[in-house]
Amino acid sequence: MSAPDVTVTVIVYNDAERLTRAVDSVRRQTHANLEIIISDDHSTDATPAVAQRLAAQDPRVRHLRLERNSGGCSAPRNRALQIARAPFLMFLDSDDELPDNAVELLLAAHREREVDFAMGAVQRVRVDNGRRSTWMPHLVAERRTLDGIEADPRLFFEHLSTSKMYARAFLDRHDLRFPEGIHYEDQLFSAQAYCLATSFTIIPEPVYRWYVAPFAASETASISNQRHRLANVRDRVQVQHLIDAFLAESGHESLREDKDHKFLKHDLRMYAGDLPYRDDAWVSSFADIVTPYLDTLAPGAFARLPRAERVVIQLIRDRRLAEARLAARGLGHAVGPRTVTADAAGRTYWGERVPESEWSRRELSVADLELETRPFPSAQFRHEIKEITRGPGASIDLAIRTYDPALRLPVGPQRATLLIAPGGRRLHVHFRLSPVRPGLFEGHAHLDLAAAPLPLQGFAGIRHPLLRLQHQGLSHTGLLLAPLAFPALTTRVPSHHLTVEPEGHTPGRLQVRWEPLGVTAALIRPTVRKLARPRVKRAVRLVASALK
Repeated sequence: MSAPDVTVTVIVYNDAERLTRAVDSVRRQTHANLEIIISDDHSTDATPAVAQRLAAQDPRVRHLRLERNSGGCSAPRNRALQIARAPFLMFLDSDDELPDNAVELLLAAHREREVDFAMGAVQRVRVDNGRRSTWMPHLVAERRTLDGIEADPRLFFEHLSTSKMYARAFLDRHDLRFPEGIHYEDQLFSAQAYCLATSFTIIPEPVYRWYVAPFAASETASISNQRHRLANVRDRVQVQHLIDAFLAESGHESLREDKDHKFLKHDLRMYAGDLPYRDDAWVSSFADIVTPYLDTLAPGAFARLPRAERVVIQLIRDRRLAEARLAARGLGHAVGPRTVTADAAGRTYWGERVPESEWSRRELSVADLELETRPFPSAQFRHEIKEITRGPGASIDLAIRTYDPALRLPVGPQRATLLIAPGGRRLHVHFRLSPVRPGLFEGHAHLDLAAAPLPLQGFAGIRHPLLRLQHQGLSHTGLLLAPLAFPALTTRVPSHHLTVEPEGHTPGRLQVRWEPLGVTAALIRPTVRKLARPRVKRAVRLVASALK
């Protein structure tokens, strides 16, 4: 057998169900002269049998089984590197796939000019709804070759090792291997590869298909989705320390602020969004772990964050943990604070007191949010459901509280509207918000979901009610935050099963789920889907035109 051009290592542990899909995606590659190493981290399910069957079917497939389980991704990759025969190397996880021309595209980039590695776009596929998106699209939007990471330090955000094809000589020259015994090994490995590479090429075409299960059960979730484990937090921080040490030792200290910004904007941001769902003990332990590391980061890295994220981080550092959880709700959705406080000079800060230190005052200042001056449609209010009561049929009664921290609304009754649109038309529910004091309004809304207009083919999906305010001829529409936990309400509406429940993640909105039943689910929806296909639509238009 001739020497392969590329070795693709497929790492696997107890994933017999998806291993065949991953390996078959490599076997289908348009560039066929390759070898496939299935590197099994001592699986205890049917994975070894599946791997042996795949090896028997295709001489390009080799099965490597580790003598004991390593508990991570590094050891299986490193052991495969020891026996790989090709001059170019790629890595694939068993729950993902390669697009059919991934090897061809990346190998062509290597052959076009001598680079240390080539990388392409990663296509993310949500397993719960099938939606597809590109991971970090702005970084892979165009074809380019860079002479080192300094040319675009933003690439620290693209820390996946699986989206790249490496020259074996480059890895061996620097003895670059995956660190064993820790998680988030990709972050260290990729940071080292970026810094050690003389040049690398980026192509815009998809070269990796990453299947994402954001709401998987905790026992089956990927390592990156096990953020509820404090050990997971420790692993992330440990890897950051290792990257920092590498940057200093390798003469890349000038990249520290860019790398710190990536940690704050990406890694820490994921935990921040989860804070409202953690208990007091967890949040306290989280602060104990991350605060010492936050104290070592470059000040400029904080200044590059949106104000809302800086507020959450500073509240953690100041041990104002209950307030940090409150501030974390609605991150990225322009949800305002409940209240702000001014100092003697008139400078305003998040929360009910003026921060004590100069640094805290800088981080908790809300001046740049322009709460008092921004146009009303983009003003920052905070709408919270304080109580949910089941009414007759498919109706619910909501006790709503609206916070107006900049006192944009006059003290007096305010017209408000709940909006929800499971189909093409919205249901409008008007109610009144009455002033409790300046900056605080309360009201009650009766939401009858049976009145929501549904399309003929029914509706399958989730919607979150919004709250609209009107003032001086202008309107503002914002999120409606719900209690983080309350018993799900289930009922029937025409041809549908209806569930009202807490969102359970991200901001924590009120979530309404429709599931079609009976004839609507079995006949009407499939028929409408067929008619909605582009070819059928064109045919219908042609027939209609001919009949005119």
